[in-house]
Amino acid sequence: MKKKTSPTTRNRKKTGRKWSAHVTETSDALDLQQGIFKSDNPQEIAESLKRSSRKSHRRKGTPYQSAMSMLNFYINRAGKNLPEKQKQTLEKAKEKLRVVFGKDK
Repeated sequence: MKKKTSPTTRNRKKTGRKWSAHVTETSDALDLQQGIFKSDNPQEIAESLKRSSRKSHRRKGTPYQSAMSMLNFYINRAGKNLPEKQKQTLEKAKEKLRVVFGKDK
């Protein structure tokens, strides 16, 4: 018996691309600074995400929720391919994001 595949799986096989790449390229929830997630400065990442989320009128949640969600999305989608040093920088950026939004403990 042949296994059924979902439309997403079929599309991925045709294009060789994942849905997350499509979301990253076409999402208009936040207009991010080019290459911001490759920065080695957590403060710069946090401030850029804050600026982008505050400017956006297309987001669904609060600016803080949108910024943190975008950062988590990037970390989760990069997965095992994310170098340890960059992952540490992005995790520190989460802490900085909490601070710049006044959500620190």
